Amino acid sequence: MRLLVLGGTLFLGRAVVEAALRRGWSVTTFNRGKSGEDVPGARVLRGNRLEPSDVRHAVEAGPWDAVIDMAGYVPKQVHTLSRTLATVSRRYALVSTVSVYEGWPAEPLSEASVVLDCPPDAEEDFGPPDVEDGPTRYGRLKAGCERAVLDSFGHDRALIIRPGVVLGPREYVGRLPWWLRRVAAGGRVVAPGPPGRTIQPIDVRDTAEFLLNALVDDHMGTFNVAGPTNRDTFADLLDACKRTTASGAEIVWVADDVLLRRGVRQWSELPLWRTHRGVWSVDAAAAFAVGLRSRPLAETVTATWAWMQTAQQMLNERSAEIGLTQQHEAEILASVDQR
Repeated sequence: MRLLVLGGTLFLGRAVVEAALRRGWSVTTFNRGKSGEDVPGARVLRGNRLEPSDVRHAVEAGPWDAVIDMAGYVPKQVHTLSRTLATVSRRYALVSTVSVYEGWPAEPLSEASVVLDCPPDAEEDFGPPDVEDGPTRYGRLKAGCERAVLDSFGHDRALIIRPGVVLGPREYVGRLPWWLRRVAAGGRVVAPGPPGRTIQPIDVRDTAEFLLNALVDDHMGTFNVAGPTNRDTFADLLDACKRTTASGAEIVWVADDVLLRRGVRQWSELPLWRTHRGVWSVDAAAAFAVGLRSRPLAETVTATWAWMQTAQQMLNERSAEIGLTQQHEAEILASVDQR
């Protein structure tokens, strides 16, 4: 396989490149060189996807068996780029998101769920502003990017994956790293109850392998990518954090209504906690039917902790919003003790 990966230096993009190289594939990455380090073994094309002269270099370096777009965000830009690359690539894979669904995060989701409306030539300011716990501009624009790819490549040559929550080594948002650091620090740790709440994150490496396998096996189409439903719980996650870090932390489970009254911000102050029923109800049966595998959650936790010990973590602006402050956590614990 000859792959052109748009991006390819951060988290999932890097995992895709590394997995393809392990298979002996020829991998070329196309990026500006500003976000992360290049993967050893990959051919590097420096360029901006918005510059026609730079894109011509990617065209001239082809043909490609597949283009994998890790960073498509603005539909009009994706439309222009994908139409240009359609002449030199057999397939186009777009990494999208479950945020494209109109019902995210309130409702259980499948590929048949209603998708937000956005044309394939939309600019970055298209659509209404974000709605609290509802549709976002990000999700709407990603839906337009999907339509842009389908318009350029058709349904028989386009692969669209819609990941839910992806965790693992090199996670730059910092959700699992925050929990690992907090549990490792010990003491009394506020956790969002009930402990048996099911979660379904997917490992970044499993997501990468699924994407590559789908290309090899010619499984074009649209797939939700998430962990199994009803396999893992929040308690499983934090127990794995305790074992991995050899921590003696005491996990204090606090009911949702108490956390909400104390003003805890869902999804950020307590990462991976959200009360909406659709967050951990993403149907990924179609992906599992064609080869998606989900390793045990404990393996994801262990690998993430190992990476945290040996590598400089690259975080983005979203990571600054992650996690409870010591003061806020102490206030919550005090309120629980008084009950």
